Amino acid sequence: MTGDEAASAGWFEDVEPGDDAAAAEAIMAGSADRPADWPTRADEAGFVDDEAGYYDALHAATMAATRTAVRERERADDQQLIHAVRAMDDCQRVANELTERVAEWAGTTREDAGTGIAYARDLAAGPDDDDAVVTLARRVRALDDEAAALRGRVERTAPEVAPNLAAMAGPVLAARLIALAGGLESLSRKPAGTVQVLGAEDALFAHLRGQAPSPKHGVIYIHEAVRGTRPGERGSAARALAGKLAIAARVDHYSGERKPELDAQLAARIERIRERETA
Repeated sequence: MTGDEAASAGWFEDVEPGDDAAAAEAIMAGSADRPADWPTRADEAGFVDDEAGYYDALHAATMAATRTAVRERERADDQQLIHAVRAMDDCQRVANELTERVAEWAGTTREDAGTGIAYARDLAAGPDDDDAVVTLARRVRALDDEAAALRGRVERTAPEVAPNLAAMAGPVLAARLIALAGGLESLSRKPAGTVQVLGAEDALFAHLRGQAPSPKHGVIYIHEAVRGTRPGERGSAARALAGKLAIAARVDHYSGERKPELDAQLAARIERIRERETA
């Protein structure tokens, strides 16, 4: 087949009828310069018996192509990072909830009962296997250990997936931003104003309904640039941080090249904002 013929060939050319995998590959990789009467051409090529058969084959091929694309997307590094950070947060949330139950329950049977995960871990080390409180405390310990292991995975993976974002925000916050956006590509397309309030959707919707003031920040509040700035200037700090995070996400998605100058620019901007506190 010549170059001109390949450019105008239908996706069914050189594909065996019923071979959905080959048809899906042809659909994903192929293109045509102009529309054509594809059902008729597929019939003439012997790929199908009639127009209805063409559309049945097209449906099967496009569904196979979609399944392949979804599998590849789910296996992408940023999606694996999203699963890890969400699982980490889930483990920690459940561990904290069970820790409260352990403290309340232990308080009814032990004079020296304490609170917090540290107490639950101490209780879990006890020898009383028949004590339901000890058993529950061991659940807390297991979840806390799993959360720590997942945090380690996030801290290793985030700099590989988004080196500039991870350096600027820290690996865990970078992973949470990517998760909230639905992926690194999606995050890279968001304006700084949206990045600024990721994680504050409830407050934002309340503001849009006229029931609350506009939120100044979402999850980026935990960043030292925001949290460490005087409350009156936190809005400015959040805007500055969000602007640099948006740029970092774009660089990570489109080139992946590490640019330390972004960190320096953010540090200089935050320093100027904080200087206003003492002016």
